[in-house]
Amino acid sequence: MATLDPQISENPVQQATEAHRPVIRQLDDSAINRIAAGEVVERPASAVKELVENAIDAGATRITVEIADGGKTLIRGIDNGCGMTPEDLPLALSRHATSKIDGSDLLNIHTFGFRGEALPSLGAVGRLTITSRAEGYDAAQIRVAGGHLEPVKPAALRQGTIVELRDLFFATPARLKFMRTDRAETQAISDTVKRLAMAEPAVGFTLRDVSGGGEGRVTFRADPMSGDLFDALHGRLAHVIGREFAENALKIDATREGIRLYGYAALPTYSRGAAVTQFLFVNTRPVKDKMLTGALRAAYMDFLSRDRHPAAALFIDCDPTLVDVNVHPAKSEVRFRDPGLARGLIVSSLRHALAEAGHRASSTVAGATLGAMRPEQPTATGAPRVYQMDRPSLGARNSSYAAQAPGQPLAPSYPAPPPAEPEGFAEMSSAYSGRLVEDAAVEPEAHPVEDLPLGAARGHVHENYIIAQTRDGMVIVDQHAAHERLVYEKLKHQMAETGVATQGLLIPEIVELSDGDCARLLDVADDLAKFGLGIEAFGGSAVAVRETPAVLGEVNAEAMIRDILDELADQGESQLVQARLEAILSRVACHGSIRSGRRMRGEEMNALLREMEATPHSGQCNHGRPTYVELKLADIERLFGRS
Repeated sequence: MATLDPQISENPVQQATEAHRPVIRQLDDSAINRIAAGEVVERPASAVKELVENAIDAGATRITVEIADGGKTLIRGIDNGCGMTPEDLPLALSRHATSKIDGSDLLNIHTFGFRGEALPSLGAVGRLTITSRAEGYDAAQIRVAGGHLEPVKPAALRQGTIVELRDLFFATPARLKFMRTDRAETQAISDTVKRLAMAEPAVGFTLRDVSGGGEGRVTFRADPMSGDLFDALHGRLAHVIGREFAENALKIDATREGIRLYGYAALPTYSRGAAVTQFLFVNTRPVKDKMLTGALRAAYMDFLSRDRHPAAALFIDCDPTLVDVNVHPAKSEVRFRDPGLARGLIVSSLRHALAEAGHRASSTVAGATLGAMRPEQPTATGAPRVYQMDRPSLGARNSSYAAQAPGQPLAPSYPAPPPAEPEGFAEMSSAYSGRLVEDAAVEPEAHPVEDLPLGAARGHVHENYIIAQTRDGMVIVDQHAAHERLVYEKLKHQMAETGVATQGLLIPEIVELSDGDCARLLDVADDLAKFGLGIEAFGGSAVAVRETPAVLGEVNAEAMIRDILDELADQGESQLVQARLEAILSRVACHGSIRSGRRMRGEEMNALLREMEATPHSGQCNHGRPTYVELKLADIERLFGRS
């Protein structure tokens, strides 16, 4: 029998294998740019971000952005920066060509951009035109459409650069299917411009919608701010976030080991229903960083319920070598060399500022109170009703007060009531009255009313609300919420001084973990011990839970350990045990405080007001609700038509 050549018999198998084996190919520049554009330019707002950051890096002091149809058909950036020479224009559209770094040190970055990818990426997916003029050079223009570069030609321009991007993603039509509505894309662009405007208060920004042609309409405008850092920043934040935020924000300025934190954080009573008013910047670069956001949340943990979110605009300045900004295609995330240092700085600085705020509460609380009151309806002509109300003289007021005193007979000019009816306020002499009547024998207060931030008690209504008079208005205090906070702060102070009482487990609970989770948990064992949770290694990847906080009662130790590990993996730090301890203290404070319905004497009410003034965080209860409302006299008079 004839034998087959083994090489011949294997040829069909080899041929089939070679036919299905992937072949490595070198992509052309056009494909490379389109791939890069997919990473850098996610939507029109991403393109606006790149153009505005380039303008800021060029030293521009005024930047105008014009868009049409949500940026899908037109994005035009106009700035008065240093501009580019005709020789620089073709190079600016080459990949990884940049004037911002020399490539020797990728950690020492002082500018927004540094990769040299933005402009070539935009030119690969849209129709890009750049017109620029540098000082001492003639203006020039260059065009690129779908990666096809045209030669440089002369142009007319006085100063700076104009970058015009039309028909975004025309070269990659599939991306257009993922675009949202024009309104949604316009809103995203507006949010991007506003974030950059907060980062650069000294730069003027204008956003104009030119959909439909013509000059369009200005949707956002922020003029350059002057003054020192905090004055300029405060003014810019008031313009971008809102006047109410600026009025209720606390100044933050702290430095630790080469890292500086500054900015403004709102009072707890100015909280939001979502985390939409949280703006974080690292070396003026807007970032969305999980670690920084977690630190902000942790700082307010003791003041807000889980469904409320703090409002803040915080800036971290540090040596560029301490933070890596080259970890995300859009440079929206950063990585600190020592994340614990940055996190600790945020938490401690915010808590210190909140403690210094004392009993202060948000002014929006009073605004909401006044808004809930129904103003008088206007006249038939639509004009507001006008009253002629002269203020009474001092003698007239004294006579009026004397006539209204308890037990005084009615004025003789009025018909006398039937004898069976009590006269005047006589019925109040025996029954409980919420009105405070000052005893003439009591010496006057050492400090006048105007010197007391929460004023002096003048009444008690519905056995729950204290009415106090201040120098220029009045204060309404929720006695239960206020006293609950005071008791809670005392309990926390006692726990900090005496430590957390622990209960030893008769039989230690053994929890089996992975090697990584075990190591991560043992790294924070000392921190957990401060709050009464004692753990130690038990061989292999297991840990033994030997002590738990006594105040928590019976505890599912394994479930708590795994919850702590989840927090460590998500935020890099766990405050679960502390949060549970403080929740217990909060419940104890709630049951141990003055209850609604309890009648209070005048001295008790004034003592409560004085204690509120001396206790940090007394402006909000343990759940983040305000403990008092302050109404200014001018607002009260406006309600009664006296304005």
